[in-house]
Amino acid sequence: MIFSAFSRAYKPVIASLMLLFTSGCASYYSHFAMFPAENSSGEPRHVRLSWQSAEYPGWWIAGDKATSVKVETQCSDRVWRLRDGADAGDCGTGIRACGEPGKDRLAGTGQPATGSNRCMSINPADQDARVASLGGQLELLVSCTPAVVTEGQGDDTLNLDYLRASSVPYTVYVRKAPRGSMRARLPEFDESVCDAE
Repeated sequence: MIFSAFSRAYKPVIASLMLLFTSGCASYYSHFAMFPAENSSGEPRHVRLSWQSAEYPGWWIAGDKATSVKVETQCSDRVWRLRDGADAGDCGTGIRACGEPGKDRLAGTGQPATGSNRCMSINPADQDARVASLGGQLELLVSCTPAVVTEGQGDDTLNLDYLRASSVPYTVYVRKAPRGSMRARLPEFDESVCDAE
């Protein structure tokens, strides 16, 4: 009887503690960047990087977490996702995206890329780089070119072109804003450029 009364009295407290421990004390952010560059065909384009993160205070048991980094090129249907860790693929270490057979070629040799070839990487010199640790400036290295730049015909045509490969990484400046705030809205591509071509 005493235990039952004790249990009823502390259920709300226990529930509140459980909620605190499961949700943690994370702060959520959006990260994004937009910069001008050329695609592999030499056409001027804008390139957009974006990802989300959850940052925990130093005393919290969980480490910071982040989504993959999405890399999009204006007028292109090809979207790259750069990840870290074991789920990033077997093409090296750090933050990377591997080539897709039939879709990519190695820029240096023109040979077909495979899943063991790293086509894009962020902060390539840092083998331990993690998306959750990225700051306001990063380096993006592109090591592949598209095997074909378009696919399909007519209204079903897909543009598969993307950011031009370079032996020197692109320096990218990143904005960070609390998720859900007005400042967290992604910059939009000017689609009229694509319609005009």
